[in-house]
Amino acid sequence: MSALWRCFLVLQPSIERKTALVFMCIPVSPGHSRLIWVFPRNFDVWVDKVLPRWMTHMGTNLLLDSDLYLLHIEERKIKEIGPENWQKACFLPAKSDGLVVGFRRWFNKYADSEVDWRGKYTGELPPTPPREQLMDRYWTHVVNCSSCNCAYKCLNAAEIILKVVAVAIIGVVAATKQGVITASTRTGLAILAALCYAASKWLAHFVYDNFRYHDYNHSFPEKVMLFLRIFGLGIAL
Repeated sequence: MSALWRCFLVLQPSIERKTALVFMCIPVSPGHSRLIWVFPRNFDVWVDKVLPRWMTHMGTNLLLDSDLYLLHIEERKIKEIGPENWQKACFLPAKSDGLVVGFRRWFNKYADSEVDWRGKYTGELPPTPPREQLMDRYWTHVVNCSSCNCAYKCLNAAEIILKVVAVAIIGVVAATKQGVITASTRTGLAILAALCYAASKWLAHFVYDNFRYHDYNHSFPEKVMLFLRIFGLGIAL
């Protein structure tokens, strides 16, 4: 996605409560951009002091990634039809699209609808990668974010520990002679082992879904829940 900048703003129902997601996309090569974003608000600011950054990043990344694949395809359609004819590839009827239209006009007028790569690149877009690679969250964010990277390593370690504990408990129960521990204790340990194993499987799915790859389904309910979680409640989770 090679866009120079984009800003997304949502106002809360109350006049006093305001929040925004402001982000800039800086082109670094054809088809690739560096994203810089900030999530300012004037309410529930104490949440930032309580929740670790990686928890808020999960919610914000869910929003930022939501249109990634669509923008990837749109960029190629604009390239195919010609950047100067971008109106034929995009339908922007809403009043809120005014800034996008204004930017495109400015881009056409002063940059001839092309990013000046100073001879470093030809401007040709790279082939479309698999969806899993395009929306790979680990290499696009986690590896460069100290908070998310630390959480990723700690949660992976916790998953391994849970599996080891589950296996160890089963091993102890199996190796213990009959009569050394009561039947109720044996049953309790078996249940504990099962819970540890189930928790490790859930944690593995959680880590993969939030730190490795998260696909996005443009369904209405998910959009609604997303906005309620991030903007309506003022926190990411």
